[in-house]
Amino acid sequence: MFHTFYTQYSLLAVIGACAVFAVWKGGWPERVGAGVNLIIALCMEIAQRNLAGDSLATAALAIDGVLALSFLALAVRFAKVWLGLAMLLQAAQFSLHAYYYVMERALDTPFAVVNNLVSWGVIFCIVGGVAGHWLNKTRRRRAATA
Repeated sequence: MFHTFYTQYSLLAVIGACAVFAVWKGGWPERVGAGVNLIIALCMEIAQRNLAGDSLATAALAIDGVLALSFLALAVRFAKVWLGLAMLLQAAQFSLHAYYYVMERALDTPFAVVNNLVSWGVIFCIVGGVAGHWLNKTRRRRAATA
């Protein structure tokens, strides 16, 4: 998911904070989406620590595919805009991994930049979904008490 030591651990912390925010203020789809994103990020970190070469490339492709399919299932089930955006971003990331895997290219700076931007985009989609759910919930409460 992320490249360079600092981006890996700082963005893992952000994904963890995003998951906590989703559990605290989000609805069911936001919680599941953030939880799956956190689990996948941890799986990718484990794969990066324990695998190398083609094994890592295959694992990264499979892990990104699982996350894309998870967002697809959530988007079909809940039909939320943020889920559709997260699914499309994750599909782009899967395509990026597939391109580098098939072309047998070494991971370079453009790969890292696009990979990190897509990962940030998914995080922003989840946070936006949580914020939207929270605002709608607050509006419904105010309307019910008025």
